[in-house]
Amino acid sequence: MLNNINLSRVLFLDIETVPETYNYKDLNSNKKKIWEEKYGGEKEYTKSSMLAEFGKIICISVGFFDLKTPKKRSFRVKSFIGEEIEILENFKILCNSHFHLKNSLLCAHNGREFDFPFIARRMIINKVKLPKILDMHEKKPWEIPHLDTLYLWKFGDYKSSISLRLLSEVLGLSSKKIKLQGKEIANKFYLEKQIDKIVEYCENDVLILSQVILRFRNDPLLQDEEVVFLKN
Repeated sequence: MLNNINLSRVLFLDIETVPETYNYKDLNSNKKKIWEEKYGGEKEYTKSSMLAEFGKIICISVGFFDLKTPKKRSFRVKSFIGEEIEILENFKILCNSHFHLKNSLLCAHNGREFDFPFIARRMIINKVKLPKILDMHEKKPWEIPHLDTLYLWKFGDYKSSISLRLLSEVLGLSSKKIKLQGKEIANKFYLEKQIDKIVEYCENDVLILSQVILRFRNDPLLQDEEVVFLKN
């Protein structure tokens, strides 16, 4: 499975998002009115981090295989943090410089319905030109080539759904135990200012993602010494 994919042309990624403003009362009046009409009031506002129109990206973690040296692979992990426009610009530079060829692919868990469109929408909102790899506006859903481990695991059973954590568990993949859940991200970012913890959480998901793809291919899993964390 997936053995026709050139792993060195795949950019594995995960994003962390938060509400545009931590407090509902700080949302501008027009957006607040739209939110109340469509989604409810303040009680539902925590869900805004899942919507590109009401949320923002605080971290994009990526990983890619370096297979240049025969019989000596490495998996390089890097995160983009800071102001959202800076995150998006730096991610775009990476895509345009290293993942611009026709056979380049993105890979995420539920990327088709969350990560990929969220990044694209936030780029447009922030007036950042889309990299070619994310410019999919003319493609039908079945024409999008990017890898999505959620959809790969469905095997055509579109009623099913599975989290990345559960998928890694059933595949017997070991991973670093991080005491952080997605619902805690906003508090960690806005109140506790623990961006390092968020980065660790995001990078760990990228590592799990890469191991899932290796497991699908029946390739040897990554060992600790093969993983290189690049400075942010």
